[in-house]
Amino acid sequence: MGTLEYLMQGFATALQWHNLLFAFFGVLIGTAVGVLPGIGPMSGIALLMPITASITSGLPAEAAATSSIILLAGVYYGAMYGGSTTSILLNTPGESSSVVTTLDGHQMAKNGRAGVALAICAIGSFAAGLVALTGLILLANPLAGIALKFGPAEYTSLMLLGLLAVSGLGGKSITKALMMTVFGLLLATIGIDAVSGVTRFTYDMPVLYSGLEFLTIAVGLFAVGEVFKAILERESNDGEIAKINRILPTKQDLKDSSLPIARGSVLGFFIGVLPGAGATLASFFSYIMEKKLSKNPKKFGNGAIEGVAAPESANNAAAGGAIIPLLTLGIPGSGSTAILMSAFIMFNITPGPLLFEEHPDVAWGLIASMFVGNAILLILNLPMVKVFAKVVETPAKYLIPLIIGFSFFGVYAVQFSVFDLGLLIACGVAGYFLSKNDFPIAPLVLGLVLGPMIENNLRRALTISNGDVMIFIQKPLSLTFIIIGILWIITPLFLKLRGKKLILNEEG
Repeated sequence: MGTLEYLMQGFATALQWHNLLFAFFGVLIGTAVGVLPGIGPMSGIALLMPITASITSGLPAEAAATSSIILLAGVYYGAMYGGSTTSILLNTPGESSSVVTTLDGHQMAKNGRAGVALAICAIGSFAAGLVALTGLILLANPLAGIALKFGPAEYTSLMLLGLLAVSGLGGKSITKALMMTVFGLLLATIGIDAVSGVTRFTYDMPVLYSGLEFLTIAVGLFAVGEVFKAILERESNDGEIAKINRILPTKQDLKDSSLPIARGSVLGFFIGVLPGAGATLASFFSYIMEKKLSKNPKKFGNGAIEGVAAPESANNAAAGGAIIPLLTLGIPGSGSTAILMSAFIMFNITPGPLLFEEHPDVAWGLIASMFVGNAILLILNLPMVKVFAKVVETPAKYLIPLIIGFSFFGVYAVQFSVFDLGLLIACGVAGYFLSKNDFPIAPLVLGLVLGPMIENNLRRALTISNGDVMIFIQKPLSLTFIIIGILWIITPLFLKLRGKKLILNEEG
């Protein structure tokens, strides 16, 4: 079957009534998650993973996996749109990728154009979704074909590149990010060694023989960590919410924003494909590009509609682009896609080159659902702009118990283990202190997900070469990935040192 036949098959799967419901609830919850400052797509996906597993338990294995992943992916790209709501109305980004939107979005709101700004975000998100879908269709099969030629040495180097890429862009300190990556890899070694059968770091506790449950750690670090932050720091949103009057943009608004949406979507998609780059970088780059291309750059920062259209399109396109390395190479490029990857693994499906051969319904069903989900987002968000604006006002006294309830019931429903509930609380405390001290959590999550895969491929490569580590340098692709990974870490350090020297020279 060709790509178009597979895509039609994917639409047949995505348009089944129960999958339409999953896509609808996914983008609805995702938008709400993005609107509520502090929760974010990673926490949202982690919270819903055990719930979706319970809901779909009555379906056949493949259908259950498809439906669950459609919902979780909906949360992922729905949150990208939702993050813009607080940026525009409150000058408070719901997501890191929506930081740039505050520059012009809030100014538009001050000028009485909050509804127009939110509508352009919805239109830009839909356009970006179309670009991402087209890119996925064109690139998914060729990339999967290339990846099939990878051996264990190439896979090991590629996964290390994925870890280094996220570490290089995680938090303010590369050292802290690398420390978290190593800690994630260490946690991944707990349990019985699959090759030798020896127990590692279990301390004769049978509960640790199967290793630490990824779901428990992810929900604890992200969702419960945010709860501790909200309770201990008592964050409150005292910002004045802008009023929404007109919602539909004028012809001039559409004309001014059409090219920024197109450019932002294409740029965002290609940045999203790069492991570790992510939506935040895409939104920054697209905003800078529009400012450079503008005939009147001074209007940026004063309510320019281009300053909202470009970054919002870019971060949504980046979300679609980030799915490509996950599906074709089995490399999650961000914390959110790492959690999505764990959803695949939860259903005994390994993302990577064989996904399109062994589970075409899951792969193409997800790709088609992204188009359906983006259409639902557009239909949902234009009339419901005012409703989502009200979600911003949700008091913490209602929100915190809900998150705690979902976390505990969700984790217990999957594991039926009191130990996991204790681990959940411990991870919540750890997540709070790590975030407070600027230790990024995403590299730890990636280390935990990729650790077993890196170890298995490393061992296979060394078995093939009779223990000769030179195999990683002798294979051209493997060597290329290693060089790119080293450069990814060294380049920011070099630029930082150079910047310090320039400052010292100026002061001298």
